[in-house]
Parts: sequence; C-alpha cells; structure tokens
Amino acid sequence: MKIENADERRFYEIEAANQQWTVKQLQRQYGSSLYERLALSRDKTKVMRLANEGHTVEKPRDMLKNPLVLEFLGMEERAAYSESDLEGAIISKLQAFLLELGKGFLFEARQKRFTFDEKSFFVDLVFYNRLLQCYVIIDLKTAELQHQDLGQMQMYVNYFDRYVRAEHEKPTVYENHASDRLR
Repeated sequence: MKIENADERRFYEIEAANQQWTVKQLQRQYGSSLYERLALSRDKTKVMRLANEGHTVEKPRDMLKNPLVLEFLGMEERAAYSESDLEGAIISKLQAFLLELGKGFLFEARQKRFTFDEKSFFVDLVFYNRLLQCYVIIDLKTAELQHQDLGQMQMYVNYFDRYVRAEHEKPTVYENHASDRLR
C-alpha cells in the first residue's frame, strides 16, 4: 500500500504484523481510517508513540475503537439509523451460533491467521469461553474426518497454548465439525 505519511505507514505495518491482518483486513482498516480515528483521540506525544509502537492499551477504554465503522453490516445507506436497526444487524447471525455452542462463548476470529515455520495457517473459527477461561478453536470439514485433520488441529492447539494463551488461562480446546454431523 502506498501511504505517504511515514508515521501512518509505520503504524499500519506494526498493527498488521501484531494483529496478523490479511491484506483485505489491512485494506479495510486503512479504508476506515483507523490511524486517523485513533490519532484524533490522542495528544501529539501519544500520536508519535502510536506511529512507532502501534496501538497500545493502557486502560480498558483504549480497547474500543471510536468511532466505529460498520459498513460490513451491508445496511442500506440512510441519513440516520435507529439503535435497534444497528443492534439487529450486528447480532442477527452471530447470536444463533453462539447460543448453539453453549454458555460463556465469545467470538474472536474467523480464519485466524498465524505463521509457524515461515508458513501461514488459518484456524476456521476462534472463540473464547469466559466460564472455562480458555480458547476454543473450531475446524469445519465438509468431508469425513481424516487422521491428518487431527494432526493439523493438534498443531493449532499447540500454537495457541504456546503463543496466544495467557498464563492464567486454561489449555486450548478444539472441535472438528464434519458436514455429516451438522444439521
């Protein structure tokens, strides 16, 4: 991507590496002006740190983007939306799946990318269960489960346990879902 502002470019480089963004995710974040949105809420010293270190979290409020860009909802363009329209669009499909999973599940990522031995791998669905205090990763399969599928999932689990999970969290749990078991 050609970003003329060196500080802004450095910010996106750091964030893309830290967050393991795909090219599409990077383009979306750039297109939604993430750097400018974060910079608007900080003083000049913090903006320079933002450019050099990426987005740092010092207090819980720093975890939230403000303002939010919700073009991904696919809602028709209007001058104004009601809160219930926005809430309904966000929750429509996510709620049903989370309820199917059970209690305490929080959605983290879809096609979560990680790099190991200079190869990229993608975990289909990543959830966190606040009651179990662990990551739950789901691998969807459209064919009968093979031995190599189990090996692949074990590699994912090992990666999450070594590089993603915090010390206080319990070991990662995984589930394979083959199409014959889905209804």
